[in-house]
Amino acid sequence: MKFIKNLKEIDKTNISIAGGKGASLGELIKIGMPVPPGFAILARAFEEFLEKTDINIEIRAMWNRINIEDIESVEESSEILRDLILKQEFPDDLKKEILDTFDKLGAKYVAVRSSATAEDSKIDSWAGQLETYLNTNRKNLIENIKKCWASLYTPRALFYRVKRGLQRKEVSVAVIVQEMIQSEVSGVCFTVHPITKDKNQMIIEAAWGLGEILVSGQITPDTYVIEKSNLEILDINLNLQEKMIVQDERNNKTVTVPKAKREKQKLSERQIRELAKLCIKIENHYKNPQDIEWALEKNKFYIVQSRPITAL
Repeated sequence: MKFIKNLKEIDKTNISIAGGKGASLGELIKIGMPVPPGFAILARAFEEFLEKTDINIEIRAMWNRINIEDIESVEESSEILRDLILKQEFPDDLKKEILDTFDKLGAKYVAVRSSATAEDSKIDSWAGQLETYLNTNRKNLIENIKKCWASLYTPRALFYRVKRGLQRKEVSVAVIVQEMIQSEVSGVCFTVHPITKDKNQMIIEAAWGLGEILVSGQITPDTYVIEKSNLEILDINLNLQEKMIVQDERNNKTVTVPKAKREKQKLSERQIRELAKLCIKIENHYKNPQDIEWALEKNKFYIVQSRPITAL
């Protein structure tokens, strides 16, 4: 296929075509991690879209006009750039390739994630800069892919590029499409204690429902501190959770957590140790501390992202 690769065909050497997120997911599959099945729409699909529609010429001209010191100028430029992408017709050959691959995946719902080609090195982390669309179906798949492409030009992403001196660097974006995990519990793991910087300890954060509620900072998660050498659980800090995000036919929705679960520990001690083992294996493979996103559905853990911790 011209524009698409199965995640199994990608590894850490493929950042330039599949972005940091795609390259990382492919690498995780290669070391036996439970990664949801899916495919990458390669960066060259976005580049061809820009060329076929001549948007690339307008984007270059707009970059030269942006005054990064003027917030209104950035916001106005961002809106124009994103509209350019969202209003364009999607090329028929690319649309067919994507929908055919989606049909072969056999998933009713998918997660659609942006993956920048200058992403998630130890210096540059695009985490949170670009968009993700959960519970996407066949009907809105193409639109959400365009939204991922357009998110390369949000005000936040534009500021980030200037801050990192990347405005003159060619930055493209791949899009990762994966079977959607309807997580009962989700969260993150830092394989080095982010506060004390203790390399012998790791922290797992856990929340009810989809991980968006935690990533967006809407709730305080459970926190578990684990000794890496022997998997001893050193500290369990439970937090009341009154709302969670779950899948809905039309969109994700925020619902009230049932009373019986609000103060309940999200992961059992057995599950904490099982997840810790997976995360240690990932850290050992990459040979540096990792920030790992995970999901638990029907008592099975899935790894949905791993990137270097840049703040240590």
